[in-house]
Amino acid sequence: MKLLEGKVAIITGAARGIGEAIAMKFAEHGAHVAFTYVSESSAERAEALVLKLQAFGVQARAWRTNAAEFSASEQFVGEVLKEFGTIDVCVNNAGISKDNLLLRMSPEQWDEVMDVNLKSVFNMTKQVIRPMMKARKGSIVNMSSIIGIRGNAGQSSYAASKAGIIGFTKSVAHELGSRNIRCNAIAPGFVETDMTHYLKEGEAAKSFLEKIPLGRFGAAEEIANTTLFLASDLSGYVTGQVLSVCGGLNI
Repeated sequence: MKLLEGKVAIITGAARGIGEAIAMKFAEHGAHVAFTYVSESSAERAEALVLKLQAFGVQARAWRTNAAEFSASEQFVGEVLKEFGTIDVCVNNAGISKDNLLLRMSPEQWDEVMDVNLKSVFNMTKQVIRPMMKARKGSIVNMSSIIGIRGNAGQSSYAASKAGIIGFTKSVAHELGSRNIRCNAIAPGFVETDMTHYLKEGEAAKSFLEKIPLGRFGAAEEIANTTLFLASDLSGYVTGQVLSVCGGLNI
């Protein structure tokens, strides 16, 4: 049974890591996928992902664009609508971290994290809700973090941006529920990706694992499975929620 058969999904920041896993999972379940990446260095990997997605028999295309820029988001969504015809699912996954103690954090570091992690969610959501409202259906999934719930030393900007996503998600759910548009968030814990590889080294890894009841880091596919649930009709009565996929870290 394919849970997203014939639906069109947008995923930001999908050239690698969690975003790539989500794109693969969606295509496996029959969704046509339009995804973004930012850096030129990711172009080859993005095009390789397009071929992998198309192998599932779906439409797929990569856009090099920056969701943190409002005009770029507007242009991107317009092109997706022109090429794919509609938008059923939007996954706001793009994110970065610029970890530093607050005492040493520069305004530029703070702004960059807020732009990529939080402003991009506003930009993309604002663009996709119009076609969703017209269709009177849609699912928006925003990628928060367990750090946005519990905080972490040296990650005040990251935590603030991810906490902001939670408040934004709940507000959008209130606003759009009457139009049959659902908006939920996922709060991953420590997941094995390029962003977190350094956490698995030496004593730091032991310290982190001791705090996780399941005793291991998560896999990107496990986040993708949760995203699939929230994107599909299986979660038809779920909106405004934050699902923590963290191995019990927030207990």
